[in-house]
Amino acid sequence: MRALILNCTLKRSPEPSNTERLADVVAQALRERDVEVTTRRLADMNIPPGVETDLGDGDQWPEIHRLLLDARILVVATPTWVGHPSSIAQRMLERMDAMLSETDDAGRPVAFNRVAGVVVTGNEDGAHHVISEIAGGLGDIGYTIPGQAWTYWNRGPGPGPSFSETDEGHEWSVKTGRAMAANLHAVASALAATPMGPPPS
Repeated sequence: MRALILNCTLKRSPEPSNTERLADVVAQALRERDVEVTTRRLADMNIPPGVETDLGDGDQWPEIHRLLLDARILVVATPTWVGHPSSIAQRMLERMDAMLSETDDAGRPVAFNRVAGVVVTGNEDGAHHVISEIAGGLGDIGYTIPGQAWTYWNRGPGPGPSFSETDEGHEWSVKTGRAMAANLHAVASALAATPMGPPPS
């Protein structure tokens, strides 16, 4: 089984990413279940705005699209900015919109029988709102969202240290991240054994 983690931080490599640190907890828990995990930091790639799978002219989204179709588990990791997902996370959803019209050989939307979860960090509140926005969009595209398929860390109201600058709240975020990985793997395994069919015509 394969998983893909899309890190939607605004920071380019090699700048440290707080979001990546928490997503790594989920990645490690998935690897412990023999899941092959691939991670991409979208800020490092040329992904122009649009709602098509391939915009040509150096567009690197087709690489991500191939990885999405190769993975049974998707984890979207995003920071919170002004109470919302990052602009890169929003662009990701817009590019994934093209998947709504793509089907497999059995006539199923290509996101069917795949599961998704969300990781959120930020030294401001709003994590539940961000989780809802990302999970809602992925559900529209066709992904199955298991129960408690998320983890987050935030500092609460007002400014403060980032995830990598304090140990506050880490124990809860890590425990929840490991539970998230277990739930994603369990539902992905169930769907692999008993897949959903195409929508009724």
